[in-house]
Amino acid sequence: MIDDMLRVGVVTKPHGLKGEVKVYPTTSDPKRFKDLDVVCLVVNEKELPLHVETVKFFKNQVIVKFKEYGTIEEVEFLRNCDMMVSREDAIELKEGEYFLYDVIGCKVVDEQGESLGEVKEVYETGANPVFEVKLDAGKTVLFPVIDECILSVDIEQKIVKAHVMEGLMDI
Repeated sequence: MIDDMLRVGVVTKPHGLKGEVKVYPTTSDPKRFKDLDVVCLVVNEKELPLHVETVKFFKNQVIVKFKEYGTIEEVEFLRNCDMMVSREDAIELKEGEYFLYDVIGCKVVDEQGESLGEVKEVYETGANPVFEVKLDAGKTVLFPVIDECILSVDIEQKIVKAHVMEGLMDI
């Protein structure tokens, strides 16, 4: 089931004494946490469904209290766990938007439509996401998700059209 869920954040550490946790949001809209009733934390590769009791915002983090826990000791084991939501609870996408997770497995082609490889992983960096592409020739290259490099993404057709920037393949 985790394979069909979307990550909205990562628990960084407990907050306070009453079982709250700090969450680093990985969603484009951190305010969406206010609408969540149930989330799933990935703990040791297992799903742990939890009910959201309260949500607060502090600087660039979200502070979440779960109904299931009431002390700092009870939430200590949640450090560094991914916080996931089902696709039904995902935010609605606008025209032309896509979930980064859905790009994995897409074929990557150049501007002439020639196959370059396949997206194997997506990394979220501070500046912009990066697609890890396994080239047809076997080597792996990182494509920055910027307008100059990623020209279009068609999730329906599972195709990413990319401009190979100078030096990108020189590793």
